[in-house]
Amino acid sequence: MTRSRSGERESARPRRRWPGYAAATWGFVFAVPSFYWALGGTAGATTTISPSLVRLVEEGVTWFVVTLWITGVLKVVGGLLGLALARGPWGRRMSLLLQFAAWGAGVLLFWHGALFVVQGVLVETGSVVLAPDVLPVSRWYTYLWGPWFMAGGVLFAVAARARLSPPSGRRGEVAAGAAGGIGALVLSAGMLAAGVG
Repeated sequence: MTRSRSGERESARPRRRWPGYAAATWGFVFAVPSFYWALGGTAGATTTISPSLVRLVEEGVTWFVVTLWITGVLKVVGGLLGLALARGPWGRRMSLLLQFAAWGAGVLLFWHGALFVVQGVLVETGSVVLAPDVLPVSRWYTYLWGPWFMAGGVLFAVAARARLSPPSGRRGEVAAGAAGGIGALVLSAGMLAAGVG
């Protein structure tokens, strides 16, 4: 009986860990374009991202290059978060922190991607009109960048959910995750209202 329970736990581990590894892969892969653009590379960027952003890269505008480096580092941190969600077991404080960060990242990413998709759908249906030269770029945001952000959000949420403690110790982790998710949503809505997001 003990062996079968132990075997069940062992066989459950890969299922609980794969979302964390998937989230880590997402973060590390997504960091590559940020670092590439920060180093001045624009191959592929001219048709897939906003022309105004491409100009900032081509001109080497300092604040924008710094922003690219920071976003690249944040994506690497996201990758490390995914690895932390895949590994463990962790102590109580670390588990609370991981739930807070993962749900915050998940909501932030999903929200950001959903905004791209919704705006793109509005453009595609003619509810919002863009200049003809920006229309192809809008499609990349609608069909690539938006879904990519949303996929990352889902991966972090699934990874956080997979790493919850057994029911007896779950309450604090659920509260920490809810705080992270709600905080990210409030921050995103505030930035959007301020015209930053």
